[in-house]
Amino acid sequence: MTDRIDSATASRHADPRHWRVLLRTLGAAFRPADYATGASFAAEIAALAEAHQHHPGLTLSWGRIGIVLTSHDAGGLTVRDLRLAAAISDLADRMGIEGAPETLSVHEVAIDALDIPLVRPFWRAVLGYVDDGDDALVDPTGMSPAYWFQQMDAPRPQRNRIHLDVTVPHDQAEARVAAAIEAGGTLLSGRRAPAFWVLADPEGNEACVCTWQARD
Repeated sequence: MTDRIDSATASRHADPRHWRVLLRTLGAAFRPADYATGASFAAEIAALAEAHQHHPGLTLSWGRIGIVLTSHDAGGLTVRDLRLAAAISDLADRMGIEGAPETLSVHEVAIDALDIPLVRPFWRAVLGYVDDGDDALVDPTGMSPAYWFQQMDAPRPQRNRIHLDVTVPHDQAEARVAAAIEAGGTLLSGRRAPAFWVLADPEGNEACVCTWQARD
Protein backbone atom coordinates (compact mmCIF):
# COMPACT_ATOMS: atom_id res chain seq x y z
CA MET A 1 0.00 0.00 0.00
CA THR A 2 2.86 2.40 0.71
CA ASP A 3 5.17 1.18 -2.07
CA ARG A 4 5.57 3.75 -4.81
CA ILE A 5 4.23 3.01 -8.26
CA ASP A 6 5.61 4.59 -11.39
CA SER A 7 3.77 7.14 -13.48
CA ALA A 8 3.06 4.71 -16.30
CA THR A 9 1.35 2.27 -13.91
CA ALA A 10 -0.71 5.03 -12.32
CA SER A 11 -1.75 6.41 -15.70
CA ARG A 12 -2.69 2.97 -16.99
CA HIS A 13 -4.93 2.14 -14.02
CA ALA A 14 -6.58 5.52 -13.37
CA ASP A 15 -9.90 6.36 -15.01
CA PRO A 16 -8.96 8.41 -18.11
CA ARG A 17 -12.26 10.29 -18.00
CA HIS A 18 -11.10 12.05 -14.86
CA TRP A 19 -7.49 11.50 -13.84
CA ARG A 20 -4.06 12.49 -15.10
CA VAL A 21 -0.57 11.99 -13.68
CA LEU A 22 1.12 15.34 -13.09
CA LEU A 23 4.65 15.19 -11.70
CA ARG A 24 4.37 13.02 -8.56
CA THR A 25 0.62 13.46 -8.23
CA LEU A 26 -2.63 12.17 -9.66
CA GLY A 27 -4.98 15.01 -10.53
CA ALA A 28 -8.62 15.23 -11.54
CA ALA A 29 -11.07 17.99 -12.34
CA PHE A 30 -14.87 17.84 -12.43
CA ARG A 31 -17.64 20.17 -13.65
CA PRO A 32 -20.58 20.19 -11.22
CA ALA A 33 -23.82 21.67 -12.50
CA ASP A 34 -23.79 24.42 -9.89
CA TYR A 35 -21.96 25.53 -6.77
CA ALA A 36 -24.27 23.67 -4.39
CA THR A 37 -23.71 20.42 -6.27
CA GLY A 38 -19.99 21.05 -6.16
CA ALA A 39 -20.12 21.61 -2.41
CA SER A 40 -22.07 18.38 -1.92
CA PHE A 41 -19.58 16.52 -4.10
CA ALA A 42 -16.71 17.95 -2.07
CA ALA A 43 -18.36 16.86 1.17
CA GLU A 44 -18.81 13.32 -0.16
CA ILE A 45 -15.16 13.24 -1.24
CA ALA A 46 -14.18 14.28 2.28
CA ALA A 47 -16.19 11.37 3.66
CA LEU A 48 -14.48 8.98 1.25
CA ALA A 49 -11.11 10.35 2.30
CA GLU A 50 -11.90 9.63 5.94
CA ALA A 51 -13.07 6.12 5.09
CA HIS A 52 -9.87 5.45 3.14
CA GLN A 53 -7.67 7.27 5.68
CA HIS A 54 -6.07 9.05 2.75
CA HIS A 55 -6.66 12.75 2.22
CA PRO A 56 -6.40 14.56 -1.13
CA GLY A 57 -5.90 18.20 -1.91
CA LEU A 58 -9.32 19.56 -2.78
CA THR A 59 -10.39 22.89 -4.30
CA LEU A 60 -13.93 24.09 -4.90
CA SER A 61 -14.61 27.01 -7.20
CA TRP A 62 -17.44 28.12 -9.43
CA GLY A 63 -18.01 25.39 -12.02
CA ARG A 64 -15.02 23.27 -11.01
CA ILE A 65 -13.74 20.81 -8.42
CA GLY A 66 -10.01 20.11 -8.46
CA ILE A 67 -8.44 17.12 -6.72
CA VAL A 68 -4.79 16.21 -6.18
CA LEU A 69 -3.74 12.81 -4.85
CA THR A 70 -0.28 11.79 -3.68
CA SER A 71 1.23 9.73 -0.88
CA HIS A 72 3.54 12.08 0.98
CA ASP A 73 5.00 9.32 3.14
CA ALA A 74 6.10 7.48 -0.01
CA GLY A 75 7.24 10.53 -1.91
CA GLY A 76 4.94 9.84 -4.85
CA LEU A 77 2.01 7.73 -5.98
CA THR A 78 0.89 4.46 -4.39
CA VAL A 79 -1.99 2.00 -4.63
CA ARG A 80 -3.80 4.12 -2.02
CA ASP A 81 -4.04 6.94 -4.53
CA LEU A 82 -5.45 4.66 -7.22
CA ARG A 83 -8.03 3.19 -4.84
CA LEU A 84 -9.26 6.59 -3.69
CA ALA A 85 -9.26 7.87 -7.28
CA ALA A 86 -11.48 4.95 -8.32
CA ALA A 87 -13.86 5.62 -5.42
CA ILE A 88 -14.09 9.31 -6.38
CA SER A 89 -14.78 8.39 -10.00
CA ASP A 90 -17.58 6.05 -8.88
CA LEU A 91 -19.01 8.87 -6.76
CA ALA A 92 -18.91 11.27 -9.70
CA ASP A 93 -20.79 8.75 -11.83
CA ARG A 94 -23.47 8.30 -9.18
CA MET A 95 -23.90 12.08 -8.88
CA GLY A 96 -23.84 12.62 -12.64
CA ILE A 97 -20.79 14.93 -12.53
CA GLU A 98 -18.57 15.02 -15.61
CA GLY A 99 -14.80 15.12 -15.62
CA ALA A 100 -12.74 17.96 -17.07
CA PRO A 101 -9.18 16.61 -17.31
CA GLU A 102 -8.32 19.12 -20.02
CA THR A 103 -8.29 21.86 -17.38
CA LEU A 104 -5.55 20.24 -15.29
CA SER A 105 -2.08 21.70 -14.91
CA VAL A 106 0.72 22.03 -12.38
CA HIS A 107 2.82 25.18 -12.44
CA GLU A 108 6.43 25.46 -11.34
CA VAL A 109 8.80 28.38 -11.49
CA ALA A 110 12.41 27.70 -12.41
CA ILE A 111 15.13 30.12 -11.34
CA ASP A 112 18.55 29.77 -12.96
CA ALA A 113 21.30 30.74 -10.53
CA LEU A 114 25.07 30.65 -10.29
CA ASP A 115 25.04 30.29 -6.50
CA ILE A 116 21.88 28.43 -5.46
CA PRO A 117 22.64 28.42 -1.68
CA LEU A 118 23.04 32.21 -1.84
CA VAL A 119 19.85 32.88 -3.82
CA ARG A 120 17.51 30.32 -2.34
CA PRO A 121 17.08 31.85 1.16
CA PHE A 122 15.80 35.08 -0.40
CA TRP A 123 13.05 33.25 -2.26
CA ARG A 124 12.19 31.13 0.77
CA ALA A 125 11.72 34.34 2.78
CA VAL A 126 9.90 36.49 0.23
CA LEU A 127 7.46 33.72 -0.71
CA GLY A 128 6.94 32.32 2.79
CA TYR A 129 7.75 28.84 1.43
CA VAL A 130 9.44 25.79 2.94
CA ASP A 131 12.22 23.54 1.67
CA ASP A 132 11.46 20.55 -0.54
CA GLY A 133 14.73 18.68 -0.87
CA ASP A 134 17.91 20.45 -1.89
CA ASP A 135 16.72 22.26 -4.99
CA ALA A 136 13.09 23.27 -4.50
CA LEU A 137 10.73 25.34 -2.38
CA VAL A 138 7.02 24.65 -1.92
CA ASP A 139 4.01 26.52 -0.59
CA PRO A 140 3.17 25.02 2.83
CA THR A 141 -0.54 25.38 1.98
CA GLY A 142 -0.10 23.51 -1.29
CA MET A 143 -2.02 26.19 -3.18
CA SER A 144 0.71 27.99 -5.12
CA PRO A 145 3.38 26.85 -7.60
CA ALA A 146 6.61 25.23 -6.52
CA TYR A 147 9.94 26.92 -7.20
CA TRP A 148 13.07 25.05 -8.19
CA PHE A 149 16.62 26.16 -8.87
CA GLN A 150 18.70 25.21 -11.89
CA GLN A 151 22.46 25.47 -11.76
CA MET A 152 24.01 27.88 -14.24
CA ASP A 153 27.60 27.43 -15.37
CA ALA A 154 28.08 30.98 -16.65
CA PRO A 155 26.31 34.34 -16.26
CA ARG A 156 23.40 34.89 -18.64
CA PRO A 157 22.16 38.40 -17.83
CA GLN A 158 20.06 38.49 -20.98
CA ARG A 159 18.19 35.32 -20.02
CA ASN A 160 17.92 34.90 -16.25
CA ARG A 161 15.78 37.96 -15.56
CA ILE A 162 12.53 37.13 -13.78
CA HIS A 163 9.98 39.22 -11.93
CA LEU A 164 7.26 37.95 -9.64
CA ASP A 165 4.43 39.65 -7.79
CA VAL A 166 3.76 38.08 -4.39
CA THR A 167 0.50 39.38 -2.95
CA VAL A 168 0.25 38.92 0.81
CA PRO A 169 -2.13 40.03 3.60
CA HIS A 170 -1.58 43.72 4.20
CA ASP A 171 -0.62 43.18 7.84
CA GLN A 172 2.13 40.72 6.84
CA ALA A 173 3.82 42.74 4.10
CA GLU A 174 6.43 44.61 6.12
CA ALA A 175 7.50 41.44 7.91
CA ARG A 176 7.81 39.64 4.56
CA VAL A 177 9.93 42.47 3.16
CA ALA A 178 12.16 42.47 6.25
CA ALA A 179 12.63 38.69 6.07
CA ALA A 180 13.61 38.90 2.40
CA ILE A 181 16.20 41.61 3.12
CA GLU A 182 17.62 39.64 6.05
CA ALA A 183 17.92 36.61 3.74
CA GLY A 184 20.24 38.51 1.40
CA GLY A 185 17.81 40.55 -0.67
CA THR A 186 17.91 44.24 -1.53
CA LEU A 187 15.07 46.73 -1.33
CA LEU A 188 15.12 48.47 -4.71
CA SER A 189 12.14 50.73 -4.08
CA GLY A 190 9.50 51.35 -1.43
CA ARG A 191 8.11 54.41 -3.22
CA ARG A 192 4.74 52.76 -3.95
CA ALA A 193 4.38 51.03 -0.57
CA PRO A 194 2.06 49.77 0.77
CA ALA A 195 0.80 48.92 -2.72
CA PHE A 196 4.11 47.19 -3.38
CA TRP A 197 7.78 47.02 -2.45
CA VAL A 198 10.33 46.14 -5.14
CA LEU A 199 13.01 43.67 -4.00
CA ALA A 200 15.85 41.79 -5.66
CA ASP A 201 17.69 38.60 -4.79
CA PRO A 202 21.53 38.58 -4.64
CA GLU A 203 21.74 38.01 -8.40
CA GLY A 204 19.28 40.73 -9.37
CA ASN A 205 16.09 38.72 -9.97
CA GLU A 206 13.18 40.85 -8.82
CA ALA A 207 10.03 40.31 -6.78
CA CYS A 208 7.38 42.71 -5.58
CA VAL A 209 5.66 42.16 -2.26
CA CYS A 210 2.15 43.51 -2.92
CA THR A 211 -0.99 44.30 -0.94
CA TRP A 212 -4.45 45.60 -1.77
CA GLN A 213 -3.69 48.91 -0.11
CA ALA A 214 -3.03 52.25 -1.88
CA ARG A 215 -4.23 51.00 -5.25
CA ASP A 216 -7.45 52.97 -5.86
